[in-house]
Amino acid sequence: MTTTLRPAPATGRKNDAERHRLSVIGGLAALSLDAMASVAYGPEAIVLVLAVAGGTGLGFTLPVTLAIAVLLAVLTLSYRQVIAAFPNGGGAYGVSRTYLGRRASLVAAASLIVDYVLNVAVSVAAGVAALTSAFPQLLPYTVWLCLAVLALVTGINLRGIANSARAFVLPTAIYVGAILVVVVAGLIRAEPAAVLTTGHAHTLESVGILLLLKAFANGCSALTGVEAIANAVPSFRRPRVKRAQAAEVALGALLAVMLIGIAVLIQKFAIQPVDGVTVLSQVTSAALGNGFGFYVVQFSTVVLLALAANTSFGGLPVLAQLLAEHNNLPHVFALRAERQVHRYGIGFLAITSASLLLVSGGQMNTLVPLFAIGVFVGFTLSQIGMVRHWRRTRPPGWHGKAFVNGFGAVLTAIAAVVVTATKFGEGGWLIVVALPVLVLLMEWVHRTYRRIGESLELGRTPAPPRPHRARVIVPVHSVTRLTRDALAAALSLGDRVEAVTVTHPGEEAAAKKFVEDWDRWHPDVPLVQLYDERRRLGEPLVEYLRGIGDCHAFVLIAEVEPEHLWQRVLQNQRGAVLSRALRRHSDAVVCRMRFRLSPHVCIDEN
Repeated sequence: MTTTLRPAPATGRKNDAERHRLSVIGGLAALSLDAMASVAYGPEAIVLVLAVAGGTGLGFTLPVTLAIAVLLAVLTLSYRQVIAAFPNGGGAYGVSRTYLGRRASLVAAASLIVDYVLNVAVSVAAGVAALTSAFPQLLPYTVWLCLAVLALVTGINLRGIANSARAFVLPTAIYVGAILVVVVAGLIRAEPAAVLTTGHAHTLESVGILLLLKAFANGCSALTGVEAIANAVPSFRRPRVKRAQAAEVALGALLAVMLIGIAVLIQKFAIQPVDGVTVLSQVTSAALGNGFGFYVVQFSTVVLLALAANTSFGGLPVLAQLLAEHNNLPHVFALRAERQVHRYGIGFLAITSASLLLVSGGQMNTLVPLFAIGVFVGFTLSQIGMVRHWRRTRPPGWHGKAFVNGFGAVLTAIAAVVVTATKFGEGGWLIVVALPVLVLLMEWVHRTYRRIGESLELGRTPAPPRPHRARVIVPVHSVTRLTRDALAAALSLGDRVEAVTVTHPGEEAAAKKFVEDWDRWHPDVPLVQLYDERRRLGEPLVEYLRGIGDCHAFVLIAEVEPEHLWQRVLQNQRGAVLSRALRRHSDAVVCRMRFRLSPHVCIDEN
């Protein structure tokens, strides 16, 4: 007979589930903080490299930024297409798995996992660094401040991604508005532009291609986080694809305007690196002065840098869910709790990021060289996969779309090589090692699940179930109400029930008294006495089970459930010892029956 389950009315549940998902504005607040915050350190990363060539090199700040903006436009268009092609999320992982094979997808997934973890650590460390720069007295508490910020962001995300988005909308809006005001005010303000170059042909020769490539690679750190929206499409409200695409385009447009605007102001005001003062701070001072507006920009930058970690909390749990569903990560990462929260993904991200912060002492400069290496590997694989997607599906206008993705693949591959080469000696080698290690771990998880599936004959219809001879074993050591209830439960499970007791040297008198009590009680259940000279608890029972023949054995272990938690220290843990031994060394089905104490009942297991 087949039982049909009738689902309860789902309208309320669906509406409630949608309420905990993201709107376009919420998606920007929850998933783009990493990219938005990069305005604070992306242009500075370019300037620090070009400053080596003096004023001539700084003259290339805007051209390098424009090249990064072109790459940003290509990535935005590409990930807009990825969102439509892979509405279940996954981004580079989903594209690679479909068009480049499982191993390529694992490389993409590993690169994204590394980038997400590093983004959390770098963002938190950068925010705390900005705070301690303003208040030097907090410097000795850097690590504790980092962990406190991380705990705050983690706690908000455990309440649901929609709640995190609502919490971050205001700081994001203030920050974006403040940067745009700086750009507009700086462009309007009458300030003669410094003449930094005398001729591009001579300038290019004196600066050097390698230095420009290094500046480009450093500036590409501003592109980390662009893929987060494509990775978390299922987190958006319906229609998910359209909302995610709108959020992706809005992110690309805002980021491009802010990066190019800051680069223009850097050249207009002849900004150069100054110890202890950020490039963004200098640009803000030149555009707005040192009044109220200056402090609004600085404070909003500190807040957003600290909260930029939220991008990873929005992207990695969804990616981990997909990896778990494909048997590449433990299945626990696929579990989703109330409020659409992937608690285990959030927990993994929080723990690994906290470990990095502890190891690095919360120092941003220790973590930055590791940043943005892995993400370009994912970018490149995603672009190549999308080229194959267009060649296979061939929709109208596919040649142009394939060209955009192919061009993007070339650019991101160059960026990946340059970033890895320039940062290899600064700690980048750790990422080069970590990526294959992660891939190998995911391969191992996949092989393990495959073996388990073969043992369980997944995908095949098993033979109809048939009853087997079964024997229920109840370990006993005294005649009590607990023993009575255990035997009663065992008799309800099967008609072949045996009570087993284990005797050790020196316990002969107690064993004799127990047998007398048993005979006097006469429960109509045979009592089997086992003797063990080595004073073991579980092993004698395991050996006995091995000798009972072809019966299926059930072992029912009766235990006292204390009324209060502190009373657990009064127990002898006999049941736990037996259960562990039986599960490890026998095929018996182990059942642990809890006997709940009523108030004022004392624990006496002896």
